[in-house]
Amino acid sequence: MTRLRDDYEHSRYRKFKRWYDGEVNLLEDVMDVTLPDGKQEGQKESRSAGPSGSPALEARRKASEAVYGPEVWPQRETVDYAQWRRHAQEALEARIHPDGYFGAGGRPGNGPAETAARGLRRFRRFYQVMSVILCMMIIAVFLWTTIHLPPFGGADNPANNEVPARYIESGLAETGAINFVTGMILDYRAFDTFGESCVLFIASCCVLVLLRIDASNGTSRARSRGPQEDDRLFEPKNDVILQRAAFILVPLILVFGVYIVLNGHLSPGGGFSGGAVLGSGLILYLNAFGFAKTERFFTEKVYRRVTLCALTFYCLAKSYSFFTGANHLESGIPLGTPGAILSSGLILPLNICVGLVVMCTMYAFYTLFRKGGM
Repeated sequence: MTRLRDDYEHSRYRKFKRWYDGEVNLLEDVMDVTLPDGKQEGQKESRSAGPSGSPALEARRKASEAVYGPEVWPQRETVDYAQWRRHAQEALEARIHPDGYFGAGGRPGNGPAETAARGLRRFRRFYQVMSVILCMMIIAVFLWTTIHLPPFGGADNPANNEVPARYIESGLAETGAINFVTGMILDYRAFDTFGESCVLFIASCCVLVLLRIDASNGTSRARSRGPQEDDRLFEPKNDVILQRAAFILVPLILVFGVYIVLNGHLSPGGGFSGGAVLGSGLILYLNAFGFAKTERFFTEKVYRRVTLCALTFYCLAKSYSFFTGANHLESGIPLGTPGAILSSGLILPLNICVGLVVMCTMYAFYTLFRKGGM
């Protein structure tokens, strides 16, 4: 297959196709001239060619015939690029088989290039057929799995085992959290939640690397403008309706986000949902008042410090409790009274850490996609 591919790459059809697609240029030494004997301007002639039938023009014609065939070179003394291309297109349409290779009289040939083209065509068809078969097999496996799933809510389902029973029966006494879901994700499976928070941080770092506008890049448009002008480039801060609405809604959104984070161990909510609400409040403030005012209290330095401190505290605190619990030692962290705001041990501060990470990630994504920086 490799040999056939090489023959195809060096075939006359492949060379002509490269010229026709503009990959190679045979007219690098051709220039516009005004010809004598009443010929129109715009015709082209070789830069080294003299009168008609000059050796340079004859050599160019022979070179073209040797590489692309005699049909490509127009039978005239000077080279008109537009007419040459039209003539070449007619020759291409007349000589190329509909399947993509040359053949005498429009019929497939038996040369190396034609054989390679047929092999490539068969491979493409085989690839398409196998792709369809693979997709159908995957769909069949998914359907078969769905049909054989246990009924929803059945008492004998595999999900109803000792693990959720432990969460429900002993979760309140062991975690101190009334919300069983929060107790599960921030106590029993706290390291899994820590991994999710690290994924958010890594994702924001990747977006920062890919989309951030380098301050040392002198060709950047942002470098050629002042701070205020650069700020107005991304959103005009003259929308009175948006500013008045944000003036009322942003404080309410932030307070509600803090409430969701702090009450995650008592009611539905937690760090992920509360952090998303806080991030949306910051984005609304940014849209209404612009980067200049937002950067008075939230900059890239604040983002780095908040994210780093939240992830570090989460890692150290949970590692300590995991070490003491695994070695049957007292952690010394009181669970408090279930139902009180200051209860559930480390779940409350861990919820705060997760909420801060989610908030910073949402705001970082928006600002980086918006202007390439914070």
